[in-house]
Amino acid sequence: MSIDNGPSGQFADGTMLAMRMDTAGQALSLARIPIPLPGEGELLIRVTACGVCRTDLHIADGELPLHKSPLILGHEVVGRVVLAGKRAQQFSCGNRVGVPWLGSTCGHCPYCHEQHENLCDSPSFTGYDRDGGYAEYIVADANYCFRIPDSYDDLHAAPLLCAGLIGYRAYAMTGAGQHLGLYGFGAAAHIVAQIAIHQGKQVYAFTRPGDLRSQEFARSLGAAWAGDANVAPPVRLDAAIIFASSGELVPQALAATRKGATVVCAGIHMSDVPRFAYALLWGERCVRSVANLTRADGEAFFALAGQVPLHINVVPYAMKDANQALNDLRAGAFDGAAVLVPDWTQDTGVDV
Repeated sequence: MSIDNGPSGQFADGTMLAMRMDTAGQALSLARIPIPLPGEGELLIRVTACGVCRTDLHIADGELPLHKSPLILGHEVVGRVVLAGKRAQQFSCGNRVGVPWLGSTCGHCPYCHEQHENLCDSPSFTGYDRDGGYAEYIVADANYCFRIPDSYDDLHAAPLLCAGLIGYRAYAMTGAGQHLGLYGFGAAAHIVAQIAIHQGKQVYAFTRPGDLRSQEFARSLGAAWAGDANVAPPVRLDAAIIFASSGELVPQALAATRKGATVVCAGIHMSDVPRFAYALLWGERCVRSVANLTRADGEAFFALAGQVPLHINVVPYAMKDANQALNDLRAGAFDGAAVLVPDWTQDTGVDV
């Protein structure tokens, strides 16, 4: 197979470079591996940007069990179609597509039949069950790929594929109240905050205690208030979304809400929720989780993103520096979203 990899075609030998995970808890390794071939309903996509999600960190750190090994992480993928299977003709070579976390579903379980494919009994997830976008190429099921609004370039579109999509699904569960709390002001929260403010709501941002930088970042995006997660906001919240993976935030968020409020846990992984008094839940408050996304969520979100001029704060890293991006995400070293871009040209340690 001869595939052009960029302007020079210099890797047209059937192989590609990838940052690969072999064992949880260890650094990703740079490897040259065969370019995967797409099946009849699949696309081969040349990766132009891939966001770094906290779920990647949970997988890399072993907080989520490995589903395959070795594994290429990454499920916020933007790229160009290189090859399309004969049953993937909704896209053409050269089309820009986005590849999200939900890689495929069975289509026949009760959840799929009930339009809840995010709860499918036999799903596959990009960068978890299927190799993801920390690589030069990715194969994806065409039915689960999205077209991306032209108003976002590749770098700024990548975080929309998970931080945006999951944030949107969580936000849709919060109802019509005016006072929205966001716990953990990272990639997803900084997108959701802009949507909520655009729709006339007031946003209250909660960060790690003492994280003045992120609090100022939240205020710069229009948050009405920003402070430490263990501090009560100036008003009772109508709803709250917890993006941080700390279970201890659940009772704290409940304590900050009014009667009838909803607290949404938006992460795929969270530490155990501590025991708390029933009084925090009483008053018809609700705690619920968000699991994955549906394709309908994606279509609705990208339609909205095409109308609302979202400012996506990105911190770019070369693809070969994926380990540094993960370390910086773990340390909370930046605001917004880390995005890997295909720069493999220096100090790779692999024959290029």
